[in-house]
Amino acid sequence: MKRSRPNTKTRRTILVVLGLLCLAVFCVSSYMVVTRLVRQAREERAFEALVSQLPARAPLPQVSAPQDPAETQPDAPVPPDEPQAPEPGDDGGDSGEPGALPEVLPHPSGQTDTAGRYDLLYEQNEDMFGWICIEGTDINFPVMHTPDDPEHYLHRAFDGSYSYSGCPFLAWNCYTDCGNYIVYGHHMTNGTMFATLMKYARESWWREHPIIQFDTLDKLGDYEVLSAFYTQVYHVNEEGVFKYYAYNELTDQETFDEFVRQAREAALYDTGVEANFGDQLLTLITCNDHTKNGRFVVIARLAQTAPNDSGASEDSGAESPAEQQPE
Repeated sequence: MKRSRPNTKTRRTILVVLGLLCLAVFCVSSYMVVTRLVRQAREERAFEALVSQLPARAPLPQVSAPQDPAETQPDAPVPPDEPQAPEPGDDGGDSGEPGALPEVLPHPSGQTDTAGRYDLLYEQNEDMFGWICIEGTDINFPVMHTPDDPEHYLHRAFDGSYSYSGCPFLAWNCYTDCGNYIVYGHHMTNGTMFATLMKYARESWWREHPIIQFDTLDKLGDYEVLSAFYTQVYHVNEEGVFKYYAYNELTDQETFDEFVRQAREAALYDTGVEANFGDQLLTLITCNDHTKNGRFVVIARLAQTAPNDSGASEDSGAESPAEQQPE
């Protein structure tokens, strides 16, 4: 028995319906893409408006190029370089030889105080705890702190309005000089917010960006990167793992040493930065899809500063539930 073939009119109707469906899918997809781009642009402009309200910050201390382990010759001792005074107008670029270890020169006397740099923004929102910036990158944001509502700024802008990107925020159990400032930020697919942290997986990127600026409302802070590594969020009862998000208070030496040891063991490469009990640390956390509940973490220590004209330097120093990180 022969099967009757659909007539031309039926075929034409099917093609029209399929064409309309494809057009509808295209229109919806285009709308979603345009909406996302408009939203991203709006959120970026909002952060730029905040930056525009800030007075100039003290210049970044001069940093010499970190040493390449491949070029190291341990059997041939190399005499230390004589310290060089920065030339007038020096912008803090690479002044050391390619084999030099990272060295952060201290701030001039009196420049560790913010001198009211963030007063205007704090008047607009008292949830502001500080400001984070990495020179030469897109990371230049306020850091919020709401202990009674830890993820309040997960999807809120600085002014409290809805924002998919949110604002970086401090862990609820951190406080001024607690020993380890733990800051969370989104890893946005368009490369904004804390997505740039992923570049610290490359040693070459760290060599170009060894310093992270993190200021509280009353103190400037330049932090030297100590460790960068891939990790994840662990179950509450899981043992024998590095729960990097549970070390906010490092006020006893055993806990401090335990944290630093695990950070070094997890590190993707050795930065040569030392951390001693009493140092203030900074832990930056963002999502990553290398594994389920994956995270990428960068840990840094507060660089030494010069509190007086004598040039003497000093360091500044001082459990969390299962960490929940923005996706």
